[in-house]
Amino acid sequence: MQSLITCTLIIALISTCFGSYDTSCNVIDFGAVGDGKTDDSAAFLKAWESSCGAEGTPTLLIPPNYVFLFSALILKGPCKATTILIKLEGKIVAPTKYSWVDNNNENSLIVITKVDRLTVDGTEGLIDGFGSSWWPCKSCPRPSILIFQYCNNLTVHDFTVSNSPKSHIHVHGCENATFSRINVTAPADSPNTDGIDVTFSKNILIQDSYMQTGDDCIAISGGSSSVNVTGIACGPGHGISIGSLGKRNDTVEGIHVRNCSLTKTKYGARIKTFPVGIGCAKQITFEDITLVETRYPIFIDKNYDSYPSTNEEVEVSGVTFRGFQGTSFDGKAITLDCGESGCYDIVLDQINIVSSLPAKPACCSCNNAHGTVTSTVPNCSCLLS
Repeated sequence: MQSLITCTLIIALISTCFGSYDTSCNVIDFGAVGDGKTDDSAAFLKAWESSCGAEGTPTLLIPPNYVFLFSALILKGPCKATTILIKLEGKIVAPTKYSWVDNNNENSLIVITKVDRLTVDGTEGLIDGFGSSWWPCKSCPRPSILIFQYCNNLTVHDFTVSNSPKSHIHVHGCENATFSRINVTAPADSPNTDGIDVTFSKNILIQDSYMQTGDDCIAISGGSSSVNVTGIACGPGHGISIGSLGKRNDTVEGIHVRNCSLTKTKYGARIKTFPVGIGCAKQITFEDITLVETRYPIFIDKNYDSYPSTNEEVEVSGVTFRGFQGTSFDGKAITLDCGESGCYDIVLDQINIVSSLPAKPACCSCNNAHGTVTSTVPNCSCLLS
């Protein structure tokens, strides 16, 4: 009789995720404790494997009123399921630096890889990276919180993540992904805590989100194309950046950033490349940008840091800055530092940036920048034809 009861319970557990087209896999049913002290990684992995292996459209439920502690976790595909929904309603916390264990060598709290048609709904949920134990050691190989890699047709919405040791969300090798209403928070002095990093990805939409970080709110780097960013409230942080580029044959093209606000950020709209390197940044538009005391509102920097590579420079061309309004922190409104090989087809249009310090009026500086300027304050006569 005892064996029959045990068998029945096992079958009931399995049937919650297999054989149905509308199933729910609650991590509690797979052994997760949710007390914020017990490592629930193994239970989450079991729940994921059941969801991934189910037919139809399963839901992996992370329920409210629990705190789940993780060590490094990889959720792998491809999956049998047609689509998968991860519903985050509870709280996930990372271990401190002194308790960190990464047996997978991915250097991230959660890696989701090769999973197509995934939706992550973070309504009412939260991931806290407890980065404060890592930040004092700037030279340490600090982990990210969440990496999506090689995931196509991905949707992430109403998602909150805070205090990552390094970048909060990294999107790598993905195609057709939408991120909506993403809330990222970290102190202004936390090192390298980018909001969303995009690399080697195509057809990405990031929209209607709030980000305050210690580094770039959004950074779009090598191998990325057709990326749209709209409705982002950024600050503090380092603004919205293309790059850095040049360590490899880095190409970024077809980027459109619009209707964003940058409040007390170090940079606004920035393109950064190493002074030597290979690649290009082209067909890039920043438009309808509101600035509040941004230190460098418009910045092309082809002398970013240093990296030994080749005698070539990254090509920067076809860049439009249009519809910028607001204040720079101390007058350095437009900086176009284009290195020895120059930048070409730069457009400045309908720009009105004034200094927040009357003693330091807004100004424009150029180095080998070629393009056109119309309806722009401050005057940018240094732009070459």
